[in-house]
Amino acid sequence: MNTLLDALLQSLATAAKVNASVQATPAAILWTDADRQWSSALLRLRQALPGLLSLGDYQPEGGRGPAIWLKCAAAGLVPDLAAGEGTCIIYLPGVSRADLRAIESCPRDLQPLAELQYRGVFWSQLNGKDWTINAFLTSRNGGLGLDVAQDKATQEALGQALAAGVLLDRSVEDLKGRQINAEWLHSLLAPNPTRDLLVWMDDPDAAQAQWGSARWDLFLKRCKADFGFHPVSDGPLAAADRLAKGEGKWSAVAELYRDSFASFPKVYGLLLKVAPPKQQDLFDAPSSLAGYPQVNEQREAALRYALAACGAMTADQARAAILAAEQGHGVRRDWLWTRMGLSPLGVALAHLAEVASRSAQLPTGSVPDQLARSYQDSGWPVDAAALRVLGAVQTKADLDAVSAALRALYLPWVEESAKRLQDALMASGGFGAGGVALDAAPGPEQAPDGVCTVFVDGLRYDVAVALKERLGAIGKVDLQARWTSLPSVTASGKAWCSPVAHLVSGDQTDQEFEPRVAVDGKPLSGHNFRKLLADNGIQALDTHETGDSSGRAWTEAGDLDHYGHAHGVRLARDLDAQLAQVLERIFELQQAGWKRLRIVTDHGWLLMPGGLPKSELAVHQTETKWGRCAVLKDNAHGTPLTFGWSWCDAVQVAYAPGASCFIAGVEYAHGGLSLQECLVPVLFLEVEGTAAAVKAGIRAVTWKGLRCLVEVETAAEGLRVDIRTKAALASTSLVAGVKSLDGGKANLAVADDEQEGAAAVVVVLSPGGEVIAKMVTTVGA
Repeated sequence: MNTLLDALLQSLATAAKVNASVQATPAAILWTDADRQWSSALLRLRQALPGLLSLGDYQPEGGRGPAIWLKCAAAGLVPDLAAGEGTCIIYLPGVSRADLRAIESCPRDLQPLAELQYRGVFWSQLNGKDWTINAFLTSRNGGLGLDVAQDKATQEALGQALAAGVLLDRSVEDLKGRQINAEWLHSLLAPNPTRDLLVWMDDPDAAQAQWGSARWDLFLKRCKADFGFHPVSDGPLAAADRLAKGEGKWSAVAELYRDSFASFPKVYGLLLKVAPPKQQDLFDAPSSLAGYPQVNEQREAALRYALAACGAMTADQARAAILAAEQGHGVRRDWLWTRMGLSPLGVALAHLAEVASRSAQLPTGSVPDQLARSYQDSGWPVDAAALRVLGAVQTKADLDAVSAALRALYLPWVEESAKRLQDALMASGGFGAGGVALDAAPGPEQAPDGVCTVFVDGLRYDVAVALKERLGAIGKVDLQARWTSLPSVTASGKAWCSPVAHLVSGDQTDQEFEPRVAVDGKPLSGHNFRKLLADNGIQALDTHETGDSSGRAWTEAGDLDHYGHAHGVRLARDLDAQLAQVLERIFELQQAGWKRLRIVTDHGWLLMPGGLPKSELAVHQTETKWGRCAVLKDNAHGTPLTFGWSWCDAVQVAYAPGASCFIAGVEYAHGGLSLQECLVPVLFLEVEGTAAAVKAGIRAVTWKGLRCLVEVETAAEGLRVDIRTKAALASTSLVAGVKSLDGGKANLAVADDEQEGAAAVVVVLSPGGEVIAKMVTTVGA
């Protein structure tokens, strides 16, 4: 590409050739520049011409020095200076050709160079005048003959563009195809003035220092012309006031800030200092207030107070107050401050409003399975929304406020839902009676070969719905539900959902709900449980072990239950991190070749900010007492909520009524009777045949006549290769038959010799027939 810099250097070289009659090899090319128009580009020019010398203070490393030094350099008497090799170019800023011509009146400090005009040549126009920037660009005699506007603004912009270094590297062809005017030159200097404005607002001193004088001067002019303010005289705060209003051309600045606020972290501090216009009503003209952080902070504070007040209300009163608040504050979620994480209460309010709306309806049914299906249809979203409420806030003040409002709505719904299930259980005699239609304990037929069972402790139904959505990216997922064991604790439930549940039993002496191996009566501890699995052909996989994907396996993932017991309501905030651990393990198994996974759990849980209500149970009546259940002594009088242990009916277990707990102040608990605790999910994941699970790359395609050898790099099995005219259409295949990969290679033949020379596509197919890799080729090439 022939650039403006190339043209300038060529013109300098031509000067020596044209004037060769003066001197076969000119001692120097004298470049006079009385107006110093080229001086701003001197550094850039010297990079292109290391031998370029300039008149000025003595700086030999920069090729600059007084006249006597330049004359010595031209004579080759300055060591280590390339200028002495052949003709050198001497740039004379502030000196005109006439200054050197009049030797008698030539300034003394220039006199050593005066005689070089006879042994050298001038780089000048045909009329003897110095080459100015405008003259070099516009002149058709020795210049480039370009179309340059002659107004004052353009001439100033030419100097700025040269100083900034954005003009010399432009293509001459590009310059010939346009008029060079101030507007275009300014676009070279500052292609994005809107962004420049935000850069300056973010750090004024740093921006000015980085841009340099030329770009800074242009920035000042553009701010005045385009944005109606002066950065120096008005200051950053005035800019922030205009940005907050977002009117006129400032609307583009506001839009860019909304899209890229992270690139300008200090601008928010400026905006926070801007006082919003006074409003008569708290919710007047929300769009006109969207740009003011102060408004958002004020309304967050008002919402915090309103939510905290809900703690003293009945459920119906709190529901009305929250829905009214949603009407006023919901609009703020469209403001930038929400995306910046500065409106946590506004975000939490959306989920609170969902709890308020959905909790008006309770699960319905007279038997447990009817209640379960009602919960699956419309109940679990209440629990999911409640978790999102608690997960939306960080600070203690915000958590206290949303907890008060959530508790007022959520606790009555959880309490009444639990009572309905408990009434149904008492009427039917438990989950195992009364024609309950949900799955019973799993048997060996539910874990056939090729299935890995993944146990996730405390995977509540609503959390399983979220997990299902994420697993949908790697395969087909089916979500079902079943009743867990009674009580809903890990010691009982883990065995209940395992592939060896049919080999487990309980004993009346088991007071901690840990069952036994049915054959020998050994406690189902970790060791004995793993041995039971191994004895029945089920691999017990530790963390990161993947086993043999053609067999059966059991592994454990996630830490939901332990985290809930340790951190209470903080589980809601960190739920994504806990699910990420489960997903990581599932992806690990899938990559190792497991195509079918069965994800099970032992129990769900209740999570209540402020703690579950306290229920009394005399200590002398119990052998052991957990949060939501207790083992009664033989001589104790059973409570209305007393059922036999699922593994041994002789062990009588008393349950706390409703959503209460036998221990005060507990936020996270399980073991009781509620839909959240007892109705557990079972996820079936099928990843076989999905293109997302298979990776391949075509290494080479080699033709020998109409026979094609395809080499594929992959670790997957069951892949096939085809040659088609259209990659996605199997009907366009050119080969007699699709070939399977053998050792990473496939040998195919095109059946019709008339296809030789035709364009085609080599495709690699997954076991399910999806195209997972392709390469364009020519038949017979």
